Amino acid sequence: MAYYKVIDGVKYDRELITAAEEAVKGKGDGRISMEDAKILFQKVIDGDIYTDVEKDTMEYIRKNFKWTEAADEWFRTAISQWSANLSVEKKKIEGETLY
Repeated sequence: MAYYKVIDGVKYDRELITAAEEAVKGKGDGRISMEDAKILFQKVIDGDIYTDVEKDTMEYIRKNFKWTEAADEWFRTAISQWSANLSVEKKKIEGETLY
């Protein structure tokens, strides 16, 4: 299976799109729940890098899938905090001054 799913000429992460589709398909109220958001988050962080494709994919999922308010807020906060921590770690590794 290909890594990407192309939608309207844009490459997205197939695994993330599939997870979002499964999350809303035929169960609950058709929204991405807190549990679903945590699954998506784990899939994003599995490689210890937030790639441009993953960022674009999550933007697509946030715009095109319904989320519970709590799940959307949790995901945005979690990804922001995780991404910020990655940035700090990268700077430490590269020997940059953090303050």
